[in-house]
Amino acid sequence: MAMTSVKKAVALALWLLVWRSLVSYSQTPTYYADVQPIISRHCVACHQPGGVGPFSLLTYTDVRKRGTFIGNVTQSRYMPPFPADRTFQHYANERGLSEQEIGTIQRWVTAGMPDGNAKTSNATAQQPTATADARKPDVVLRMKPYAIKGDGREDFRYFHVPMQLAKDIWVEAIEFVPGNRKLLHHSRLMIDSTGTMAGINEISEDDPRLRDFQRTPLADEFLYGWVPGNDRVTFPAGTAKRIRAGSDLILNIHYAPSAKPDTDQSEVRLYLSHDANPRPVHTLTLTERTITNQPFVLTANTKPTFYMNYGPLPDSIQLLSVLPHLHRLGRSVRAFAVTPDGDAINLISIPDWDYNWQLSYFFRNPLLLPKGATLIAEAMYDNTDQNPLNPNRPARDVRYGWNATDEMMNLVFYYVR
Repeated sequence: MAMTSVKKAVALALWLLVWRSLVSYSQTPTYYADVQPIISRHCVACHQPGGVGPFSLLTYTDVRKRGTFIGNVTQSRYMPPFPADRTFQHYANERGLSEQEIGTIQRWVTAGMPDGNAKTSNATAQQPTATADARKPDVVLRMKPYAIKGDGREDFRYFHVPMQLAKDIWVEAIEFVPGNRKLLHHSRLMIDSTGTMAGINEISEDDPRLRDFQRTPLADEFLYGWVPGNDRVTFPAGTAKRIRAGSDLILNIHYAPSAKPDTDQSEVRLYLSHDANPRPVHTLTLTERTITNQPFVLTANTKPTFYMNYGPLPDSIQLLSVLPHLHRLGRSVRAFAVTPDGDAINLISIPDWDYNWQLSYFFRNPLLLPKGATLIAEAMYDNTDQNPLNPNRPARDVRYGWNATDEMMNLVFYYVR
């Protein structure tokens, strides 16, 4: 009898749980109680005034205005954007909605997007804010204002930003804040420790004087790279980038063509590590020089695939992240490591490359690559007239270059020893 009573009690508890779930599901979602928390967690980091998103989603009016569109792009998982294949590898900074969250948005849209009561809703404690992280930066570095000519040409410039460091610093997070989000496409941050690079400020990529500065070895050729979607990188706990006293910051910035003059004054924010003895973060960059099937030429009206092979590694390392970089002709990219024993370690697979959304993908846990391991990558391109993303009309032969009409194949890794 006792066992029968226990079984009845368990069955009743399960029935109540299912009943409550059904009742909860059948209730019409409202913005303040159900949708706003989802938007706050997943969307407002980009969709805020001055953010990388093309519109703000901070208010009910903002969200309702685009409710049907939001329902479509979340149901298709186009938004929030996360191009990497999660079945190939998992990452600490993955983005995406759960099936329950997608369903909530769908039912809210179908119900006519009711607002609910903000005063009585549990969501009042989760009001969206225009700041994803309230922590203030420890160091703020601002470039001098730059006058964009507005001559309809792409503009690649170098900028020298004094850091005035009296002692070494350890940086656990880096953020680039574009001063002109409309025109600034990407920026690469580098560190000079020689004190001889002040003259590089505002030099163009095609200026012959640049070659003189490029002969100077940099302390860090890739501190961080900003592209839309890569607004802040945070290194795993216990690791940090070291910047030596007396170092200066070098920015390489790409401005999109503009038909009228404009200005930019971007800034870099550094968040210092409080760890007493962090492990130094290093950068490994695979470039077009690593491609095995040279030359790196995309012949007009072809769909070529290029391959990289780097190694064997002289010592074991632990990979923290990977950042792939292609241009508009890129269609897919995949990379993995092969150990001396022949085991494959998946690193990144992006089956549908998006030039406008590029990330530093941080692994959930550092990936150990033993001594003797080899890094292998492949990237597919579409340089045909049928490719709607082809910036060249008609298609022409394309080679390596920084312009959006040229191509690249890069993989940037952060690692610790």
